[in-house]
This record gives sequence, C-alpha cells and structure tokens, in this order.
Amino acid sequence: MIATELIGLTEIEAAQKRIAGVAVRTGLYKLEGEAASKLPYEVWIKAESEQPIGSFKLRGAFNKVASLDKDALSRGVITYSSGNHAQGVAYAGRELGSKAVIVMPENAPIVKREATLALGAEVVLVGPASKERKEKAEQLEAEHGYTMVPPYDDPYIVAGQAT
Repeated sequence: MIATELIGLTEIEAAQKRIAGVAVRTGLYKLEGEAASKLPYEVWIKAESEQPIGSFKLRGAFNKVASLDKDALSRGVITYSSGNHAQGVAYAGRELGSKAVIVMPENAPIVKREATLALGAEVVLVGPASKERKEKAEQLEAEHGYTMVPPYDDPYIVAGQAT
C-alpha cells in the first residue's frame, strides 16, 4: 500500500497531540569544529537519539497505534522491521496495552532484537529479505486479526514522523 493522501498541518498537529508525553522534545545542537568551519552555512543536528527508543521512528509508530480504536488495540498490532520501527511499535503496544508482534529478519542485529523483546513484543524471525518479512506479517495479520503498522507508506506513520 502506498500512502496517496497528502499530509498537511492538520494531520501533523493531530499526531503531535497523540504522541504528546511520549515523544520527548529532543535537543538541537550546532555542528562545530573543523567540519563546520568548512561549510558556508550553519548545520544544526536534531538529536532524535534522545527518544525513549533512541530513534525518531517512535513518532510514527506511536501515532499510528494511538489512532486505533479499542477493538483494534485489543486484537493486537503487527509490523515488519529490522530495528527502529520494530522498537517503536513494541513501545507503543506496551504503553497502549496492545499485543505487539514484530516480524524481523534472522540476521537483525541482536541488540535490536533484544531491545524489541525487552519492550514486551513477540518477535517472529524470518529470512533476510524484506519481502519475506512483509509476507509473513501479512499472513499473521490475516490469521490473527492483528492491525498492520507498516514501517512506511501510511498517512499516520508519515504524520507522526513529521512532528
């Protein structure tokens, strides 16, 4: 599925309200030193590594899961990811009381897998191809009635990331 809806300020503001108190206001740091001195402009770095899961991916994942109704939350959510989105969905599931199932490649970094498990998600391992992850997630979604939280191409994911 490809997101064909344009995301506007209204959707971004709604996402901001959904993730308030979850996504933190991260630091903004001016690049300094030798690299900065060679540039004809200032560079500022937004430190999204300060988010609870260490990535901006929390914003989109939490926005999507928080947009679901109680029935969908009670059935659980599923995604396919090799790392940061997986942790975002796991975190959202934990915070919102929804089972989170994450399909990850068997060669995902162990630190990513362990972090996802530590957030309370169920991890299903498949082969290394992204197509395998997506197909397995879609299969489990159909079998168990989970709601898919895609890693991209979803208006709620995009609006959340845009915050």
